Amino acid sequence: MIHSELVIIPVFFGTIFGIYYLFVTARNKERMALIEKGADASIFYGGKKGFSSTKMIVLNLALLLVGIGAGIFVGGMMYEYGGLEEEIAMPGAIFLFAGLGLLASFFITKKMHESES
Repeated sequence: MIHSELVIIPVFFGTIFGIYYLFVTARNKERMALIEKGADASIFYGGKKGFSSTKMIVLNLALLLVGIGAGIFVGGMMYEYGGLEEEIAMPGAIFLFAGLGLLASFFITKKMHESES
């Protein structure tokens, strides 16, 4: 008899590996097609200096997590002192502050792009 808990772990890691494999092979095919058409190889490594997609991802993730943390805190305060039910206060506050964190990240990223150009 197969336990479902034992099947979940290989399926999860197999899915992660499959997504990574597809990403690498698609990127390789795209680069090979550009090279065949005579594109310069420097386009793969170049880009705007001072700003990278890694910085944007870190900024988005950081502000999202700060928003979630603030949402948990405010949701707890609304439950304890505001008289709201926990099932309403916690998810509402978490989603509200997570959205505000992502909105703040959007405007900060937009300002970073505008300052570069």
